[in-house]
Amino acid sequence: MPPKESVSCEMGEPLLSVVIPIFNEEAILDTAARALHQRLQTRGYSFEILLAENGSTDSTRLIAAALESELPEVRVLEIGEPNYGRALRCGIEAASGKYVICDEIDLGDVDFYDRAVALLETGADMVVGSKRHPHSNDARPWLRRQGTAVMNSLLRFALDFRGTDTHGLKAFRRERLLPVVASCIVEQNLFASELVIRAGRVGLDVREIPLHLREIRPPSVGLMRRVPNVMFDLGRLIWIIRVHR
Repeated sequence: MPPKESVSCEMGEPLLSVVIPIFNEEAILDTAARALHQRLQTRGYSFEILLAENGSTDSTRLIAAALESELPEVRVLEIGEPNYGRALRCGIEAASGKYVICDEIDLGDVDFYDRAVALLETGADMVVGSKRHPHSNDARPWLRRQGTAVMNSLLRFALDFRGTDTHGLKAFRRERLLPVVASCIVEQNLFASELVIRAGRVGLDVREIPLHLREIRPPSVGLMRRVPNVMFDLGRLIWIIRVHR
């Protein structure tokens, strides 16, 4: 359940730092960010929202800057190039909250926040919102669901990953995960996967909970365009963890 009291970010460490990489999101950024901001206020969380802009070519930067100037809980980070993993890493490293939540601008699933915070408050180090959890309802297009299933199978076969998902919503104790973040090497598409896998391999308490997903717009980068880069990053990840360690 949400905390009873609300504490302003200006008064010290917020409870939540919400990190959201953004790339060419002009169509939904303003509406989605304001909706998330309002829902967090309603729940009474003390929070900050970090928008990690990475190489947008549309009006995303201008919209993010306007949000930052109007909403004191919003901060914008400029990554300078299209790199989802680096945007996520920079957001995590810049976060000041007790708990960090890695979200997507088209999700803003505050129900996940509530359930994850409850588990973090009772001892979990990381909570992963799994699209492949038996109780999840994944309403994304068939091809995207299959992409998640294939990637998870590859990670299980190549790296002995025992979870059901690595990419998507995550919440964790910032202080516990910062050393793991520092040890991650792969960026771009598989930084999030490396983070989850390394957290489990060093013995942190990683738990999974189900999600209810629906897609409100196509991905900003098409799935088929991402496949070659994802496979290259997967090869690097296998070498890094299996050989380089």
